[in-house]
Amino acid sequence: MSTISIIGAGSMAAAIAGRIAKAGHIVEVASRAPDKAQALADRLGAGATTAKYGTTPAGDIVILAVPYTGAATAVADYGDALDGKVVIDITNPVAPDLSGLVTPHGSSGAQEIAKSLPAGAHVVKAFNTIFGHVLAKGGRLDAFIAADDAQAKARISTFLESLGLRPLDVGGLRMAQTLEALGLMMIGLAQNGAGTWDFAMKVDIG
Repeated sequence: MSTISIIGAGSMAAAIAGRIAKAGHIVEVASRAPDKAQALADRLGAGATTAKYGTTPAGDIVILAVPYTGAATAVADYGDALDGKVVIDITNPVAPDLSGLVTPHGSSGAQEIAKSLPAGAHVVKAFNTIFGHVLAKGGRLDAFIAADDAQAKARISTFLESLGLRPLDVGGLRMAQTLEALGLMMIGLAQNGAGTWDFAMKVDIG
């Protein structure tokens, strides 16, 4: 049993937290809105706790579950409190009109976040290609991950497996650019060709 810290208390944070709690881990929730953090912890039960926003998270794995527009602020608010942590970035930095990604050319949301973190923190891109309500339904889903630090990647792979997910390594953190483009493509597919948000990306291996 491990403590997993989540920054954020929105719908995606709730979906991930629910999966974590069902897997037997302890969830720690922190939010700029303490009442929302407490409400989520109460819904989760299973020993879920809250933490004061901006203080050092109890978990060695910290999930940054805020919109990309708020990610830089959250990282700045935590500062050195994230040193030594493995930070999972779940954001999809899409433009409000869904016309593209808002990150600088040749970069990704995950890479931009990594630039602002303490040197001892490691970013792993994950969860951005799974819709929250699909994740909450359960079942074994494919979870694509990208990171530069091999040890951090291995830890998150083990963590994802504990949630009943199948981690699929797509390479270094630069590959987060591709995963974020995939996230945008999935939104487009839901709104157009698929006609539904009830689907997930799966890799069929031989």
